[in-house]
Amino acid sequence: MDIAEVARRSGVPASTLRFYEDKGLIASVGRQGLRRLFAPAVLDQLALIALGRAAGLSLEEIGHMFTPGGHPSIDRSLLAAKADEIDAMVRRLKAMSEGLRHAAACPAPSHAECPTFQRLLKAAARGALEPSGARKALSPRPRAPRSGSSSR
Repeated sequence: MDIAEVARRSGVPASTLRFYEDKGLIASVGRQGLRRLFAPAVLDQLALIALGRAAGLSLEEIGHMFTPGGHPSIDRSLLAAKADEIDAMVRRLKAMSEGLRHAAACPAPSHAECPTFQRLLKAAARGALEPSGARKALSPRPRAPRSGSSSR
């Protein structure tokens, strides 16, 4: 198949196909004039790349999931670690959703008087709601004072 056919059948733009080839994720089998030619198996490779990207894997991580011949060689421990990371993200987002829903329906006269909303604010201030924050989102943790910082 030429690059235009692969792009049409996979939905991946030709520019991305060339980029993936430069990165070693896929390989053309030759050329027809200026057009790259690919084996039909490239469609399966592109599907695996799309799945890896959807799971949040880097192109480098995805590249390690192919043998030099382009066949899948999936690192199960990497997949388990990524699943753990996604599970932690789901817990963090669920806590955030619950906190926001509470704040939206809170019966307190003001959010400044709501203990749940205050815990949510403190969690955000300490970075517990950031994607890389591995801490529990709504559990209060003592925070050491920063030296040289001024109060806001």
